[in-house]
Amino acid sequence: MTQEISPEPSRAKSQKAMSGIRVVEVGRFVTGPEAGVLLADLGADVIKVESVDTGDPFRQWGAGGYAPNFCSLNRNKRSLALNFAKPEGLEVLLRLLQSADVVIENFRPGQTDRWGWGYETVRGLNPRIVYCSISGFGQTGPYRDRPGYDTIGQAMSGLLSVLTELDDPEPMGISLSDHLTGIYAAYGIMGALFARERTGFGQRVDTSLLQSTVAFMSENIATYYSTGDIPTQKRRARGAGVWAFVAGDDLPFVIHLSSPPKFWESLASTVGHPEWVSDPRFLGRADRRKNYDVLKDLLSARFKDGSRAHWLERLVAADVPCAPINTLEEVFEDPQIMTLQMHRTVTHPVKGEVHLASPGVNLSETPLEWELAPPMLGEHTNEVLADLGYDRDEIAALYAKSIVNDSTSGAMEQ
Repeated sequence: MTQEISPEPSRAKSQKAMSGIRVVEVGRFVTGPEAGVLLADLGADVIKVESVDTGDPFRQWGAGGYAPNFCSLNRNKRSLALNFAKPEGLEVLLRLLQSADVVIENFRPGQTDRWGWGYETVRGLNPRIVYCSISGFGQTGPYRDRPGYDTIGQAMSGLLSVLTELDDPEPMGISLSDHLTGIYAAYGIMGALFARERTGFGQRVDTSLLQSTVAFMSENIATYYSTGDIPTQKRRARGAGVWAFVAGDDLPFVIHLSSPPKFWESLASTVGHPEWVSDPRFLGRADRRKNYDVLKDLLSARFKDGSRAHWLERLVAADVPCAPINTLEEVFEDPQIMTLQMHRTVTHPVKGEVHLASPGVNLSETPLEWELAPPMLGEHTNEVLADLGYDRDEIAALYAKSIVNDSTSGAMEQ
């Protein structure tokens, strides 16, 4: 007799990957908020603790305390405006941390100890806490007390040396070290949460602009120690067969041949010079690397004879890895970007529609969803305090002493 097998029941997709995890983010600018927003997008309840007067400094980079810089990193979070420098505010924060799974802070080393909510204090109240500290240079060492910002991390780690010409250096147009550090912090937090499932205990996670960015440089570091050659901006381009060109209509594009010979052969044929494949100067990767500048000049002259669209169409048809160097305006007109739905809007009940980039990962069974627009300062103060067990009179007293704030109303609703 054949046993009938029931079909697998459909799995509900309402549960999010990090549902049930409470994160308290006492972070500002980029690194802490970047870590927090990655966890928030996965479904964690992220409570952003901000100063009662101006909030996260990024708020002030635009009108109305709702700057794009702030909005980009603070969707899916609840805002609690709190003065934890006062005893009553510190009591609120410590009560909040007792209920949390994770706390994220990105102040200079030792600052949270001076404020009364350092790691040892919080661990004593909540042994399951994952306490993430982000700094410029690390918790120890000769530079620990220095101020650290993104470009400092890029420069000291060596990252900037492979992104710019050293004889005419220029800073980058994106805060790479800041964002990398936030990503590494989120990675460490998730590892610590996973470990807690086995041990029952939390732990401290710490990273820095310097540590994260040096780690990100791993390929260049391995190459340096293997060959003794110091990586530069041009070195990788030569080794990987990477070129940037400007077509006849003055629009830029790139080609990346990498290792497979077929791409080089297709490129030579596409530009009308199949004989280059057997040219001793360009015969193998090592030859093309040695004569990189010669080949670049030849290709540059050829690509001037035609528009960018003309050349990209021909290169794509020949299966040559290539792409336009898009401005952001062009990015969101691209059909592939449209298919990926990388432009997303979320609506705030007061501030209106906010335009943001979509998350960079997809989960089939626990999809990332946006439920909360970036909050106004203290927008969820009453809600969070009520969650912690404060009654209406206690909340009113905290407002009266300027311990908390809610910019949406200015005071607790009566």
